Order: sequence, then structure tokens, then C-alpha cells
Amino acid sequence: MTDSDVDEDRDVVVVGGGPAGCSAGVFTARYGLDTLVFDRGNAALQRCAFVENYPGFPGGVDVPTLLGLFRDHAREAGCDRVEDTVERVDRPNDGDGFVVETQDGRRVRASYVLAAAWYDGSYLRPVVGEAGFEVHDHHGETSERFDHEYADDDGRTPVDGLYVASPGGDRSAQAVIAAGNGAHVARCLLADHRRARGFPDGVAAHYDWKRPDSEFAGEWGDRDRWREWFEREAGDDHGLDDETFAELRESDIDRAFDTLLTDEEIERRTEAGYHRLLDHVDDEYIESYLDAQN
Repeated sequence: MTDSDVDEDRDVVVVGGGPAGCSAGVFTARYGLDTLVFDRGNAALQRCAFVENYPGFPGGVDVPTLLGLFRDHAREAGCDRVEDTVERVDRPNDGDGFVVETQDGRRVRASYVLAAAWYDGSYLRPVVGEAGFEVHDHHGETSERFDHEYADDDGRTPVDGLYVASPGGDRSAQAVIAAGNGAHVARCLLADHRRARGFPDGVAAHYDWKRPDSEFAGEWGDRDRWREWFEREAGDDHGLDDETFAELRESDIDRAFDTLLTDEEIERRTEAGYHRLLDHVDDEYIESYLDAQN
């Protein structure tokens, strides 16, 4: 398959738009990777009547609202979401990256594929071969399914660039676990992406958080202090030339300073966050709550 045979190019394709897939997409998109989520719209979570064990919802939350929040968050982070079923993932003729083919005939070239769909994983067969499947015995009936142990605990697989968050056995058993596993696998993908760019192991991990002004007070407001930290964590045996090392170091320090939020910006984002939550609450419940407070 050549470049002319694909419709578009992406950095990351996530297969599955449930807790694991949306969580993974949030992390890769927020880092800056062009992320496309394929979601056929029937996440396993929809088989649940009501969710009462997801942190942050002390009274529980109905499934449509929780899924709506997941998908809204992924879009807000920068993911594109397409309602379509992935039927095949394969290598292109030049062996660079992957080509993802869907039921609707879409063909997308991607540097990375992150599987986060709870169903059988047969769409991965062209790229993983028979090694990715096992015979499963369920109540006396045997069937072939994707091997939950094909990927390691970090979601890495023997196929370079392919990561699996789901199906993941017990790591797919509850929404909160699936979401956490999706985030973890995405962070491992990002660490590998950074290593491929040349970042030494000691500074390959990426932490997605925002920092208040106070975190940059004193010595940590000085770029030289960050340079000292980066050089210590990178170690002396990174094998990079001085110019490349300096470019990576300065880009990472720029990223660190971009995480700074002023008090005013924190307040603005807090208010915006409340409004986004309210977008998912029916007006009648908001009005009922207000009436009860009066």
C-alpha cells in the first residue's frame, strides 16, 4: 500500500472510544500528537445500568452522561472522533507505521496505533499474526480471542508502534481501571515517542500537569536550575552530541514553563470547567437544585 492509497495521515490512531480510549487520547492529544479516535459507539460500559464507583461522582452517574463527559473531554483535548468500526490494521508496503482501515472504507496512516476496544481484537490479526491470539474456554465452549498477555503490563507489544490498552483482561474490568490503564499505556507511548526523538531514558517520561506560580518561585524560576535538573536526570552516557542535547533540553524546559498558570488563569479555567460540567446536566436538575436551596 502506498501513500496514494490512504485518505489521511495521523500521529496516533486510537481504536475505541470508551473509558480506556478516551483517556489515552486525552494524553496523546494534550502532548501535541495528532490523534484520531475511532469509536463504533457501543462501549462495554453501556452494558452497565448505573455507575456508582467512579471517583468524583459521590451520588453515582448515569452511563450516557459519563460517556458524554469522556468523549467531550477527548474532543476538548484535541482528539478527532469518528464513529466508525476499525476492521483491519496492517503495515504499509514501505513498513513505516500502520494503515488503519474501517468499515466505511476510510484508510488512515498512523505512526502509532493504540488498541482500546473491548471486543475481540481480530482487526489486529494482519499486523500481529497468529501469535496475538489464543483459544479461550468459556463454560465448555471454545473460541479464539486476542491474547490478553500479548501486550505487557505497560501496553507495549512485540510490534513496534502498536500498543494495547484493551482488551486487557482484568485491566478492562471496571470503568475507572480501564480509564487509568488507557492513560498509563498512552504515557508509555509518549515516553517511547520521546526516546525516538532522542530524549535519554532519565527524562523520557512525560507528566501532564499544570503548576501554579508558586512552583516557579525562587530558584525554579531560573532556567539554569531546570538545566541542572535535566542534565542530572539525563546522565552522562546519553550518547548525544552537544547541540542535539541542548535542543532537547531547551525544548523540555520550554514545555515545563508552559505549564505555569497564574491565579487569574486558574480562576478562569475553574469557571470554564464548571460550565463544561453543567453542559452535561439537564436544565431541570439544575433548576430543581436551585429551588431546593431557596
